[in-house]
Amino acid sequence: MSNGASDHRPRIEVTNVPTPQQERGARRLSTLGRVLLALGLAAGLAAGWIALPAFLYGRQEQPLAFNHLVHVETAAMSCEDCHSFGVDGSYVGIPPLSACADCHSEAQGDSEAERILVDDFVTPGREIPWLVYARQPDNVYFSHAPHVRLAEIECRRCHGDHGKSETTPVYQYNRISTYSRNIWGPRIAGGGPNEWDSMKMSDCVSCHAERGVHDHCLMCHK
Repeated sequence: MSNGASDHRPRIEVTNVPTPQQERGARRLSTLGRVLLALGLAAGLAAGWIALPAFLYGRQEQPLAFNHLVHVETAAMSCEDCHSFGVDGSYVGIPPLSACADCHSEAQGDSEAERILVDDFVTPGREIPWLVYARQPDNVYFSHAPHVRLAEIECRRCHGDHGKSETTPVYQYNRISTYSRNIWGPRIAGGGPNEWDSMKMSDCVSCHAERGVHDHCLMCHK
């Protein structure tokens, strides 16, 4: 019987103690969560490194297959024979059709590429619409003369061992900027395993720093 006084008896808190079955279920859910997280990360990486480049970069074949090796070894030609400087020091770049026509006025063998060259370009006098791998952005000014003649940098340093190539690589371009992928490099993060795999601004800055060249914006940008 209550006498109206407060009941000071200690209260026993009852907590829900998980059963062994509940503990096993919680562990399974935790493991499933980690598996789903790992799968999500793997899917994200696959989308970034595989799906994104496939969507971002378009591909085009060059209008004509060109064998650098046969010109270097058989014809004993050098880079400068076709990719020369003008009298004012400017870089000619891709040679005009007349340079090819001097040696290829008619097909001299069984090469399908040479037949196309003669029939589709030399005979009708139509310039070859080459796709330029090294075309820089419009706001960039680049002069080959000081790099080749003053710094004595070899062509392969920036363009790779094209003198050893027997085919023309597929031209890849960024669908957004329209520029060649060769500027950025084969990796979506830029660069590559070779020193010539990219021609980004950071590559130029690093090379200039190594050679003690002090950069100014207007040296390279219009």
